[in-house]
Amino acid sequence: MILIDHYSDVLCVWAYIAHARSEELEQNFGGQISTRWHYIPVFGDVDGKFAKQWQDRGGAAGYAAHVREVIAGFDHVDIHADTWTKTQPKSSAPAHLWLCAARLASQDGDIQPNAEVELGWAMRQAFFQQAINIGEQAGLNAVLEQTGIAQAPITQRINNGSAYAALCDDMQKARDANIRVSPSYVFNEDRQRLTGNVGYRIIEANVRELLEQPQTQQSWC
Repeated sequence: MILIDHYSDVLCVWAYIAHARSEELEQNFGGQISTRWHYIPVFGDVDGKFAKQWQDRGGAAGYAAHVREVIAGFDHVDIHADTWTKTQPKSSAPAHLWLCAARLASQDGDIQPNAEVELGWAMRQAFFQQAINIGEQAGLNAVLEQTGIAQAPITQRINNGSAYAALCDDMQKARDANIRVSPSYVFNEDRQRLTGNVGYRIIEANVRELLEQPQTQQSWC
């Protein structure tokens, strides 16, 4: 069993594009891999990010144009005209909090085992394809209703603080590992790492190497 630690921000266009690669990996390797999902605040402060990184490149409008240019290069994803133009979440943190709550509720058996992955993809689709503001409570409620995942177990983990603890743990793990790029894939107890827009064949090659090579051959030092 190969363990993959996957770090991303739900508002990141590259993570949105890369979701299909994670699905393909799961289909091709099934019970041979296990993915742990973690969330990093690349868009924790959207206004601050635009002011700091995009002020000389058109601000929010410049970033929206950049996202559209990126997505135009891929056939398997779409974007709504209002995404990043009219619909601009203040932060990805609310969505990440809900995803951590879904993770805990799944681990406790209160909702389906794949709820975290299902909800995460539904959030990305809602934002990029439907221009739903997943940085607001109303938007998150709408997404959850679309999935049919029970809300009470998620709300319970938010209200008792455990979802906040899980999200803080994700961010601490990312800081400790110096992970700042979304998405990032960490393999083999952090001996191998892929970041950003990495093609599926490269990810697959790393998984096959770990599956097919004996432990003693993973390092030739």
